[in-house]
Amino acid sequence: MDIDFNLDFLKRLAKGISEQFGRNCEVVIHDLTSPNIDNSIVYIENGNVTNRTTSTSPSRVVLDALKHNSEVIEDKLNYLTTTQDGRILKSSTIYIRDDENKPIGIFSINYDITELTIAKNSIESLTSSNENIETANKIPQNVNELLDDLLEETVKRIGKPVALMTKEQKIEAVQFLNDAGAFLITKAGDKVANFLGISKYTIYNYIDIKNKP
Repeated sequence: MDIDFNLDFLKRLAKGISEQFGRNCEVVIHDLTSPNIDNSIVYIENGNVTNRTTSTSPSRVVLDALKHNSEVIEDKLNYLTTTQDGRILKSSTIYIRDDENKPIGIFSINYDITELTIAKNSIESLTSSNENIETANKIPQNVNELLDDLLEETVKRIGKPVALMTKEQKIEAVQFLNDAGAFLITKAGDKVANFLGISKYTIYNYIDIKNKP
């Protein structure tokens, strides 16, 4: 593979990637065959990301490619780097090799995620809560849904379906529903009695048990 032969294609590829992802996406092409390593950058799109031009000194990846055995170095994808002024970049380094597998060029992508990181932290701060989504209360559309939600929560608290609940667990269920205000809902007693397989009279007895000294 001759980098001069493929440089036009690589430039078009760099242009396409930078256009696709916008001004925060820098794409750099290094020529490792250049006799002057200080000028290894032969093409750069959106150099404003790292404040580099084709006259800028090479980065660490260039030195690694020149120093290490070609069989040792590998493409490095989706890793983090930082600029001199502290911006955070998500980077990928792809080595361009000749027919003998020797690195002759580098195709690098550096995407500035600083603003996205700030936004992510802000969003996490706004959406964080002392509770997780599994324990979040549902917002019902009517009293029937509200009572259904309370019954569902009762089963979760007891930890077993109604058919397997003991008398003591049904007492616990009724007392939870009472504390939650379920019986303030019109005809809630009938629905709870049917749900738990007990009578309305039994429900009131279970409520009274808690109030007895």
